[in-house]
Amino acid sequence: MKIIELKEKTEKELKEMMGVLREKGRDLRFQLAAGKIKNTREIRSTRKTIAQIQTIMQEKK
Repeated sequence: MKIIELKEKTEKELKEMMGVLREKGRDLRFQLAAGKIKNTREIRSTRKTIAQIQTIMQEKK
């Protein structure tokens, strides 16, 4: 997701989105440990999006 799209969202939407992404990241790490994941790049993009959301939330305070 683009940073501009994230900035347009409300704080509530960002918190919900971050919860979903954290759960997705946890699932991806478990899949990686089990050897079931094929696209390891997805882990990196999930972590990057979480960091972007945290930055935007901090800027809004």
